Amino acid sequence: MSLATIYGRARVGVASPLVTVETHISNGLPSLNIVGLPEAAVRESKDRVRSAIINSRFEFPTRRITINLAPADLPKEGGRYDLAIAISILAASGQLGEVNLRAFEFIGELALSGDIRGVPGLLPSVIACQQAGRQLILPEDNQSEAALVDGDSVFASRLTQVTAHLLKLTPLSPCAHNLNEADHLVEHRDMRDVKGQYQARRALEVAAAGGHNLLFIGPAGTGKTMLASRLPSIMPAMTEAEALAVASVQSVAGRKMGTDWHWSERPFRSPHHSCSAAALVGGGSIPKPGEASLAHCGVLFLDELPEFDRKVLEVLREPLENGEVHISRARGQVTFPARFQLVAAMNASNEAYTGEQDYYQSSASQKYLKKLSAPFLDRIDLHVEVPPLPSSVLVNAQEEGEDSYAIRQRVELAVARQRLRQGMQNSQLSGRQLEAICALNEDDKLFMQQALEALKLSARAYHRVLKVALTLADLSGSKVTRSHLMESLSYRKMEKTLAGAAAN
Repeated sequence: MSLATIYGRARVGVASPLVTVETHISNGLPSLNIVGLPEAAVRESKDRVRSAIINSRFEFPTRRITINLAPADLPKEGGRYDLAIAISILAASGQLGEVNLRAFEFIGELALSGDIRGVPGLLPSVIACQQAGRQLILPEDNQSEAALVDGDSVFASRLTQVTAHLLKLTPLSPCAHNLNEADHLVEHRDMRDVKGQYQARRALEVAAAGGHNLLFIGPAGTGKTMLASRLPSIMPAMTEAEALAVASVQSVAGRKMGTDWHWSERPFRSPHHSCSAAALVGGGSIPKPGEASLAHCGVLFLDELPEFDRKVLEVLREPLENGEVHISRARGQVTFPARFQLVAAMNASNEAYTGEQDYYQSSASQKYLKKLSAPFLDRIDLHVEVPPLPSSVLVNAQEEGEDSYAIRQRVELAVARQRLRQGMQNSQLSGRQLEAICALNEDDKLFMQQALEALKLSARAYHRVLKVALTLADLSGSKVTRSHLMESLSYRKMEKTLAGAAAN
């Protein structure tokens, strides 16, 4: 036959839409034309494919070859279509006989020798192919990613191996679904390393149990960075769906499993305060995920928060609310997941620590705090002061604090209660869901009304106070009481100071 249809996959953010490779061979002067909005790397594939076919001892047709990559309005980039194009040419020229090619999908870049090279961002394609019920033929270099998905994927290192598999001469090796190697946990820094700072430790436990955002405030050298780095060690274990979502983002970003990230480990990202908005939320002519998406299902730690450019911080407001980053370009819109826990740390300039006046009322502190906007601070659930430790605690402390394992056990129980009750952590509840679950009696309603007026809390801050109170109740295994509301409000005690400084 002179017409062949092959399936491949594109890469658009963390999605992988189907691409149909149609090849038609007709009479005319020898030529090879690729249509369907191909980028430069795709247009150059005709030279790679020609050499790979010839060096694999097949015949390259000396006729007019037209290759269409459908849908035509979807931009195609990279070398991932090489293998599908080569197989479609061999099928259209009759060199593969009668093979049911619609049961397969092909992804891989070809070397001139006919070897198949790995491609970045393959995991979303493996997931999409598994859902479509087809067998994916992929490069050997990508088999570790494919092993994360329980599907019918096989891997090959040469073009001749693929053709032998299609002709049922020599079957390809399957990518066995095995997470033993992938399920390698890196040893986290333990909470027992933290001396003192009991309120900050308690806030970390609450943040881990409810998925809340957290802000540490205090002078330099009090352990804010140390505390933030311990949060992943007490967070609940990821579900398989969450782990696959994290793996997809890491794959699209070109990071290698086992070296740059690990299957069961929650991400911890700590960008420098000089980073740009594009580096933080993603961007580029071909959009790539930023730090916010790389921290999906994990922790995004912003040290020296006011040192970040104010416009850069403002771009985090949408992902903090919706858990997604939408990047719009002239050729389309890409969506990356970005449901992370924000942990920030800040301290005022040295001039604020004179000891002559209240730290948060000093002019130096007010100047420092006004770099942050009130709407951004409103999205942070817990404001926790981290004071300097007495020298006696640092020098003479003998007993270690509670370790991460013990804290994580309580967090896991609290998260289990939340997932059983509402199917998500408390931080993700909508206002309607929250009011239905966290129903206050008349006395508590009056108490909260007085607290709202005294602290000048916004409607968003009010709901966040209720969410934290609900998490405190889940940790104690009870319903929301006045003590939970009071403790939750104590984490907003600097609301007026921070909001006032930001508004001035």
